[in-house]
Amino acid sequence: MRFFSFDRHHILRIARILLPCMILLFACHLCLPLSPAQAQSGTYSNNDVTVLAKMIHGEARGESYIGKVAVGAVILNRVEDKKFPNSVYSVCFQPGAFDAVRDGQYYMEPDKESINAAKAALGGWDPTYGALYYWNPDTATSKWIWSRKVITQIGKHVFGI
Repeated sequence: MRFFSFDRHHILRIARILLPCMILLFACHLCLPLSPAQAQSGTYSNNDVTVLAKMIHGEARGESYIGKVAVGAVILNRVEDKKFPNSVYSVCFQPGAFDAVRDGQYYMEPDKESINAAKAALGGWDPTYGALYYWNPDTATSKWIWSRKVITQIGKHVFGI
């Protein structure tokens, strides 16, 4: 009988410590915003975070944090649009879509800010208001890109649909 009371007492002490922690973790999880893709598919993978962070680093290195989030948001907006592939990886590696893949900058190690920007975009932050394209007006050579309706400009990039 003594053994049982020791176990019960021990379990109650552990429960008093763990229960508030579990409640806090659950509450924090409920506060995280979901993007449309997360709401539909359930969640993004660690690979999605990595691919998006590498693309952000390759395409928007030197831009502000919000400019990096914006590049990530465009990629995610494409994932949700029927005209584009339906995964982060497939959008990023769609032939000719991104200079960072073509010139190898995608393969650089992303910095912490690019990783955080990827997580922010995956969390639902879209400072582009739904843009599907972005370009640098000082370096863009495609005449077609200028046929896109401009939504906003963040740093050196113009965002449009």
